[in-house]
Amino acid sequence: MELAEDNARSLNFIETIIEEDLKDKKNNRKIHFRFPPEPNGYLHIGHAKSICLNFGLAEKYNGLCNLRFDDTNPAKEDVEYVDSIKEDIQWLGFQWNDEPLYASNYFDQLYTWAVQMIKQGNAYVDEQSQEEISRQKGVPTRPGEESAYRNRPAEENLVLFEKMKNGEVPDGAMVLRAKINMSSPNMHMRDPIMYRVLHAEHHRTGNKWNIYPMYDFAHGQSDYIEGITHSLCTLEFEIHRPLYDWFLDQIAEAGRPRPRQIEFARLNLSYTVMSKRKLLEMVEQRLVSGWDDPRMPTISGLRRRGYTPEAIREFADRIGIAKRDNVIDVGLLEFSVREHLNKITPRVFGVLDPVKVIITNYPEDKEEMLELINNPEDETAGKRLVPFSHELYIERNDFMEEPPRKFFRLGPGREVRLKGAYIVMCEDYKKDDSGNITEIYCTYDPESKSGSTGSQRKVKGTLHWVSVQHAVDAEVRLYDRLFLDEDPAGHKEHDFKEFLNPDSLKILQNCKLEPSLQTVQPGDKFQFQRIGYFCVDKESRPEHLVFNRTVALRDSWKKKGRS
Repeated sequence: MELAEDNARSLNFIETIIEEDLKDKKNNRKIHFRFPPEPNGYLHIGHAKSICLNFGLAEKYNGLCNLRFDDTNPAKEDVEYVDSIKEDIQWLGFQWNDEPLYASNYFDQLYTWAVQMIKQGNAYVDEQSQEEISRQKGVPTRPGEESAYRNRPAEENLVLFEKMKNGEVPDGAMVLRAKINMSSPNMHMRDPIMYRVLHAEHHRTGNKWNIYPMYDFAHGQSDYIEGITHSLCTLEFEIHRPLYDWFLDQIAEAGRPRPRQIEFARLNLSYTVMSKRKLLEMVEQRLVSGWDDPRMPTISGLRRRGYTPEAIREFADRIGIAKRDNVIDVGLLEFSVREHLNKITPRVFGVLDPVKVIITNYPEDKEEMLELINNPEDETAGKRLVPFSHELYIERNDFMEEPPRKFFRLGPGREVRLKGAYIVMCEDYKKDDSGNITEIYCTYDPESKSGSTGSQRKVKGTLHWVSVQHAVDAEVRLYDRLFLDEDPAGHKEHDFKEFLNPDSLKILQNCKLEPSLQTVQPGDKFQFQRIGYFCVDKESRPEHLVFNRTVALRDSWKKKGRS
């Protein structure tokens, strides 16, 4: 195993630890990580950071990274979540080592180790209620109380643990606890629960088990079984590390790789809720359309909205790995997405709130095919033909009856360039009985065609447009941030749902697009010129096109007065 050669940027603290381990030939210079999600919900952008970290380090150091599902609570788990997690990891561009693994693969071994600990006097069956156990643990500043069952003979504990396993004990009647130290200032070391009785069918083991291991017992032991060398966890598990090591002390064998737990700061994102429990609450209360609602911070939601895996990986790289919790501005994520989409997306014309423009001196029966560049950032993107005709659509807000001096768009007597086409001047307009503009009458300068010798005449405004005769109808969904508050879950006196943004979704039904978009497929991405980046939604059909706004062309959030 060679040390990483790419030190163009300074190493983060985890990379420093790894390089020291390689230098010291620890674990025979083997590098092995794992990503251990619970299959009880969809992964979100915070998990994406962990995925990029674990799988990225495995790639950098020519190591391995397992995908291991922490499926120790069948009451909350589902195969749907397992499948979605696999899809998310692969979409981000990573592949796990060998086949996916499960904590349930090790239930027999974990049970054997628990029996071993009982025989050694390091575990006991407690028949107290959860409330009584919590009360006896006390507080960190003073010792807890020992359970009345703490010192019963190992033989009795073995019999009771067997009954728990065989389903002879009702839920909540007994637990298996580790015997450590009820005086420890670390509450996790005060005889933590190792097993609880749970009569629930498991999605993989069926009804074989009536007891299930707790996370703290299953996690480190699973790492040990798999030969994990560096077990990366978020900072909330730092206080669990002494317990992680204590459990390993009970089973570790000389000469076998022993995992080291290392903690890093989780991703906290502004204007975002990252709790799976809260995300599930919004799904169940139908405040969003599902786990993959494009407003959700789930990886599946971001994918549906049009975010790219490259942008998410770049974002993860930009924010880096820290030892202290902090809040990352969601604008940095949006910038990373915008930056990548700018490089890869074709430019197209889409008019979201159309009003008709009639070019009075352009022949009614004439039609031109204008050649436009698909993406000036990509020389390989080529060009496309866009039809131009007597009647066009422009954006309603690109016209004002009495425009202010710095309004560089269309108004009575004002000139603008129609992008890739001609300069036009507004001569007149028509309104309906409600005062809404229905038609705008313009004349065009035949000598001002883009690319022609007469096109050198300059005007300050340039508008996008779509030919009425060739326009394609579409539904466009304008997604915005889901919450108005920078920290919606941080107000103890308020429910986080109070901060939901009522304008997080606006659906426009009468949008007009250029004809090249008639054959788009779900997932296709475009820049609607002068508007933003859009993605074809999974619900889109040829007879009913649906586009989602991924992100605007620039960050306008603070301009809305909601920062």
